[in-house]
Amino acid sequence: MATLTEAPPPLTPTAPEKKPPRKRGRFTPYWLLLPGILWLLVFFALPMVYQASTSVQTGSLETGYKVTWHFATYWDALANYWPQFLRSILYAGAATILCLVLGYPLAYLIAFRAGRWRNLIMVLVIAPFFTSFLIRTLAWKTILADGGPVVGALNSLHVLDVTNWLGWTTGDRVLATPLAVVCGLTYNFLPFMILPLYTSLERIDGRLHEAAGDLYAKPVTTFRKVTFPLSMPGVVSGTLLTFIPAAGDYVNAELLGSTDTRMIGNVIQTQFLRILDYPTAAALSFILMAAILLMVTFYIRKSGTEDLV
Repeated sequence: MATLTEAPPPLTPTAPEKKPPRKRGRFTPYWLLLPGILWLLVFFALPMVYQASTSVQTGSLETGYKVTWHFATYWDALANYWPQFLRSILYAGAATILCLVLGYPLAYLIAFRAGRWRNLIMVLVIAPFFTSFLIRTLAWKTILADGGPVVGALNSLHVLDVTNWLGWTTGDRVLATPLAVVCGLTYNFLPFMILPLYTSLERIDGRLHEAAGDLYAKPVTTFRKVTFPLSMPGVVSGTLLTFIPAAGDYVNAELLGSTDTRMIGNVIQTQFLRILDYPTAAALSFILMAAILLMVTFYIRKSGTEDLV
């Protein structure tokens, strides 16, 4: 009883909890991001704001331009040049489909069948980048020259009969036609399709193909159920990297086309550099950007994947 009634020993005071030391360098990632953010602000955001203000100005080069919030410029630009907008979307879409049809088998070959030739084929894919975009486009004027071997082969195979019926060529001539413009766009932007496709296909685990074979799936079924769904990020990335620059391109239409194949990029260039109608040119640029943004947003949502390579 005496033991039970003894007073308990005094509690030793506990030391106050120490705050964790402040981590040094926690702002380092933000300092590393600062140069890129400044670059985007100076060379992207500020020019966009300037062009936005230019699109709502009125005046002339002699009297000067003033911001009068003249939004009718957008409607006038769209009403006057809607055929060039539709033509740009059509040409860019056709070139994107051709790039996908041509690029997917080649990317599949590099990823799964190239073996020790993989590096060589990859060098050949990016070899066009070693020369100027202008030189590559001018080369197609020689390739598609009237009376040349390519035109002769297309004529002997009666391909030109089909393209004439579709309105993509005229007679035995390929240059200065929509077909020549689409061929130039396809050639110049084909590497932008192949590289994302190859990256996406290379990530696919080969054991998935073996598992499909063990389940008695035919090669076509394996491709349809396994390979193509898993390569969708590359398909989406490649189509975007091809379609977006192709829709705003003007070099191919200028060098390989004619006045009947002018794209919206040619109109913007003419408004900026020749006619010097800066508000109309700026309004056309923003309309093109808004249209592409809407189409890209809709396309990404419908594609069912947001994992872009």
